[in-house]
Amino acid sequence: MPARTLLTADLLARVAERAPVHDRENTFPHEDLADLRAAGYLGAFVPRPLGGAGLTLEEVAREQTRLAAAAPATALAVNMHLVVTGMAAVLADRGDDSLDFVLRDAAAGEVFAFGNSEAGNDLVMFGSRTRAVRQPDGGYRYHGTKIFTSLSPVWTRLATFGLDEAHPDGPRLVHAVVARENGGVETKDDWDTLGMRATQSCTTVLDGAYARPDRVVRALPPGPSADPYVFALFAVFEILLAAVYTGIGRRALELAVAAAHRRTSMKHDGRGYAQDPDIRWRVADAAIAQDGIEPQVWALARDVDERVDHGALWFAKVVGLKVRATETAREVVDRAVRVSGGGTYFSGSELGRLYRDVLAGLFHPSDDESAHATVATAWLGPVEG
Repeated sequence: MPARTLLTADLLARVAERAPVHDRENTFPHEDLADLRAAGYLGAFVPRPLGGAGLTLEEVAREQTRLAAAAPATALAVNMHLVVTGMAAVLADRGDDSLDFVLRDAAAGEVFAFGNSEAGNDLVMFGSRTRAVRQPDGGYRYHGTKIFTSLSPVWTRLATFGLDEAHPDGPRLVHAVVARENGGVETKDDWDTLGMRATQSCTTVLDGAYARPDRVVRALPPGPSADPYVFALFAVFEILLAAVYTGIGRRALELAVAAAHRRTSMKHDGRGYAQDPDIRWRVADAAIAQDGIEPQVWALARDVDERVDHGALWFAKVVGLKVRATETAREVVDRAVRVSGGGTYFSGSELGRLYRDVLAGLFHPSDDESAHATVATAWLGPVEG
């Protein structure tokens, strides 16, 4: 059965046209978000009975690749909303209703973001510098600073976590969702980066941000966890992230092909570069790499959808996919730049923008070191000591 789609060619053309403007002006793509909302894209994972599209993870991954080919930063920004709602859908499919409120809120128009990353926290999801303080009603207030909070200008719900050192069962990482309207949140205007500028992933200061008791979803011991919540987070985050960077590679290859047909060589009597054996080799090399990564993204997403049991290898598979996808995208963009010539060095070049955008893949979790440690542990067991 062909994958269902929500993104029309006209919509993708509009976001592609706006992408260089938001990159140049360092602004958030409000019009893109409005178009995506009107297309029902913010409800991609929301079940049909709630008014959503009820797409699978594989279908959303394919859509994110298409969106990223048009506007990488827009795709990466909306990725955060899709990860939170995708987690809820994955858990619900496995009989876990702890995030069902996310699907209902998304159906009602709320926009979700993640407030997890912290400066200097190389434990990532297995530890936190943020304090989670339990309230008399069973809710929590959070105190800490989160970085790389995509969708900063527009999110209304923030999935976050912090450490409750006073928990009766011992220190616990408490995961919850806070509402912007309840206060205790400051968004800094500090997003001025090399690439992915339109994501506006500003620093978020939590100063008593409140999560209601029914929005507190997990209290887990620090360290690695096989809890379904953690699985859903890693699986959906890494697969959709891989899809975004795969879209960048796809577009870079298209631009390389166009450049090879457009450029001519005085050295070869005006023949097109598409006839040059070195250029042909570079384009072929990029295409081989791109053709290899796309099926991997779809296949692993399908495994989540079909609840394939990879056991202890699941985390290794999803972090490995993230590394392969981001590194492949970087290699494809690099080859495309070499094919396209010095014009890509100018700030108005689309391929030059992709070159800057694709570098952000280095910094998303899991990074190279963390991913290799996860894979080594899955295959060799933990380090003795």
